[in-house]
This record gives sequence, structure tokens and C-alpha cells, in this order.
Amino acid sequence: MINAYDFDKTIYDGDSTVDFYIYCLKRKKSIIFLLPIQVFAMVLYILKIKDKEYFKEKFFIFLKKIPDVDLYVRDFWEKNIKKIKKWYLDQKEQTDVIISASPEFLLKPLKKRLKIDKIIATKVNKKTGKFESKNCHGQEKIKRFEQEKKNKKINKFYSDSVSADRPMLEYAKEGYVVVNEEIKKYTQSKES
Repeated sequence: MINAYDFDKTIYDGDSTVDFYIYCLKRKKSIIFLLPIQVFAMVLYILKIKDKEYFKEKFFIFLKKIPDVDLYVRDFWEKNIKKIKKWYLDQKEQTDVIISASPEFLLKPLKKRLKIDKIIATKVNKKTGKFESKNCHGQEKIKRFEQEKKNKKINKFYSDSVSADRPMLEYAKEGYVVVNEEIKKYTQSKES
């Protein structure tokens, strides 16, 4: 049995994708000119005309303007590793799995830095912003976990969002909801 964790706002203080975008914007100011495309895609998503994957692909078009994404990612984590929450660092184990909708290219370096077993995340092409897998969200997290960790079971799963991660919270032997540094045991509601 292993422990699994959502990433953004669960063990990372904030949204790593937004933080990475801001980091890139400070270094490559010209990506601001892509903002109208990104905002238009967000409006289409909010109006339910387009799905979340469409919106996220349009958001990630800024990657086309980044000359060396790996270098940016490395430097980003040098500056932002401090945003990994203390409660997680105090209990982490080598067998831990992080399962996130954030892009894999952004989170992958953390496997070595945190000395954990696995990072499962949305496969996004770091040169084009195009999705190479389904968004690793909701029920898709279970599917990806089962594909990548065959015959393994989750003992404890931690997330900041019951609405986004209810499938994982109920899939694990025990679920925990994280709000800042406070951790509460998840109990399945009767109407689920």
C-alpha cells in the first residue's frame, strides 16, 4: 500500500502552472501578446462551448515562445521548491506517488528532488502546449494510477478539493482533505 497526493494547493502552496506562467512572463515578456487567445479560450470554457482540455491547450501556447523549457523549469524549481508544504515534507516516503492535472514536464523534476517513487500528471508537449494524454483529473487519475502502478493499492490519498478529487478520495483506503496546513479525514457523503 502506498500514499498518493494531489499536488497544487495540496502539497504545493499555490498553483504550480500559474506560478510557472508568471515566472515565464517575467523572463519572456512577449508571451503577454498571447493573452487574448488565452482569455478567449477561457471564456469559451466558462460558457461550456469548449472543454477544459481545449482551454488548457490554448493556455499552454506560451510554451512555443520559451527557448529552453527544461532550463526554465529547472530554474523555476530552484526558486519555488520552498513552496512544498512542511506537513508533506515531514511525512513523505520514498514510495509516494503524486497524481496531478498539472503538466508532467513541470512536475517531473520533483521526483528526483523529493526522492519519491512516481509522478503521474497530464502529458503536455513542452514545445507546442498540445496535450499528449487526457487531462489527469477526476476519474482519469484512477485510470492513470492503475495503468502506471499495476497491482498497487492506495492507502491514503490527500487532496485540497473534494469536488475535483472525489473519485480518488473514495478509491483510496483513506482519504484526507487538506486546507492550507490543516488535514481532515474525508468521509463519504450519503448522497454520493
